[in-house]
Amino acid sequence: MIGWLLLFLAGCAEIVFALSLKYNEGFSKLWPSVVTGVSGAASFYLLMLAIRSLPLGTAYAVWTGMGAVGVAIIGIFLFKESADWARLSSILLIIIGIVGLKLTHVE
Repeated sequence: MIGWLLLFLAGCAEIVFALSLKYNEGFSKLWPSVVTGVSGAASFYLLMLAIRSLPLGTAYAVWTGMGAVGVAIIGIFLFKESADWARLSSILLIIIGIVGLKLTHVE
């Protein structure tokens, strides 16, 4: 179970990493750039720890899926990005895939 917790934390750090890219303006702003570096390193490190007990393919798919879903949802609210049915349906399909990978993994 610790692997899934580490993977969840890695996914959260990945969301912070991706969002901070929006604000660091090509690494020209100090603090957003620091957040980018720290969150990116934390995300990779936590993923590395998670794959000690989880299959690599499952962990990587969940990690990237969490990042994609998290950034897409936050983008809708924070950056007023599109929330049309096709986009929301696609996000839902990614979530279904993540849940499916979790449910099919036997520890």
